[in-house]
Amino acid sequence: MTSHDDVVRVASASREIAAPAGKIFELIADPAEQPRWDGNENLAEAPRGQRIRALGAVFTMTTTKGNIRENHVVEFDEGRRIAWRPAEPGQEPPGHLWRWELEPIDPSHTRVTHTYDWTQLTEEKRLPRARATTADKLQASLDRLAALAERE
Repeated sequence: MTSHDDVVRVASASREIAAPAGKIFELIADPAEQPRWDGNENLAEAPRGQRIRALGAVFTMTTTKGNIRENHVVEFDEGRRIAWRPAEPGQEPPGHLWRWELEPIDPSHTRVTHTYDWTQLTEEKRLPRARATTADKLQASLDRLAALAERE
């Protein structure tokens, strides 16, 4: 018998991008750039000037459904790693996390891993959407990010 708890609660995808880690990181760490590469079709816009520079930063994003999200940065290593937990304004994050890890291969190539982790998500109403966030959705974001980073 399989319970819903047997569902894999971490989705991950990675690929090599023909661009320097610093350039790719800029596209991720500046929330205003995120809707350009979002493969989930979930991000509408973010105010400019919110470039993430430290652990504990909070940036706001408007979703395609018109909801405001406050994203709490819980992991940060400039040019290498960044992760945040989204929350409704003024609320504690319900437990899911988006992570980006960048591993330079050489000065002009970077291996990028994108992870969605909902092992700590408890809010029932968010579970269907979490389950729908699969590795192929993450791969779509990586592919769009690569297209931007390699072109610009």
